Amino acid sequence: MDIILSVIFHKKIIAPILIIITTWALIKLLSSIINRLFTKDKSSFEMKKRTTIIELATKVIKFFLYCIAILMILNIYGIDTQGIIASLGIASVILGLALQDTVQDLMSGISIIIDNYYAIGDLITINGFTGEVLDVTLKSTKVKSYSGEVYIFANRNVDAVINLSQSRAGVKIVVPSAYEEKISKVETALKDVVESAKKLEYVDADSTYMGIDKLDENSVNHAIIIYCKSSEQWAIKRTVLGMIKEKFDAENIKIPYQQIEVHNGKKI
Repeated sequence: MDIILSVIFHKKIIAPILIIITTWALIKLLSSIINRLFTKDKSSFEMKKRTTIIELATKVIKFFLYCIAILMILNIYGIDTQGIIASLGIASVILGLALQDTVQDLMSGISIIIDNYYAIGDLITINGFTGEVLDVTLKSTKVKSYSGEVYIFANRNVDAVINLSQSRAGVKIVVPSAYEEKISKVETALKDVVESAKKLEYVDADSTYMGIDKLDENSVNHAIIIYCKSSEQWAIKRTVLGMIKEKFDAENIKIPYQQIEVHNGKKI
């Protein structure tokens, strides 16, 4: 019995077991702390953005703790770990230089998510390209324009970005009318359109008729402005233009357009 106990509680048996148990407990503890730090008082939307960071941090912690545990166990069995550590240090430097751009992408990706530059579904403009964010990873971002092009760029290249979804948009619509139309009639029709537009989802109540914008060569141009959620501005503009056409048709208000008269050589 004494022999069995001496074997079980031998340093080379009990120490690795204690190291493994301690490492496992530390991983669980630190993972719990990270989750609490990143999820405390956060909405479900914020959680979606921070999930990637939580997973990355947990993996990094696991990697380092596993490495330390392995080195401690090897040291117990009399293996010289100093040479291994030195080799790992040199390898890390070489790997860091080789993957410099990748590391920059990862750090930029973390900054984008934590600082809330943009998230999936946001409408952004970057390097002159405007579109909806399709995907955000630690390495790259995908943005799709309304015409269907997908712009993929490395996160390290994000130095200036305009997020159109974090503020409202003011959509100015210029509406031409014929000179023979009464200004008061056109004004009343457009004010009715604005009141109807205010009932649309995402449209703000301070949208308004602005007045005459310009006396053009062939038309009197009136202007309205619709304040709405930035990501919905193009859809709302199309809807309001349709409402204007229907209103003008109902009120018999003429929208001027270019006309060409052909006399076929006859005297006028």
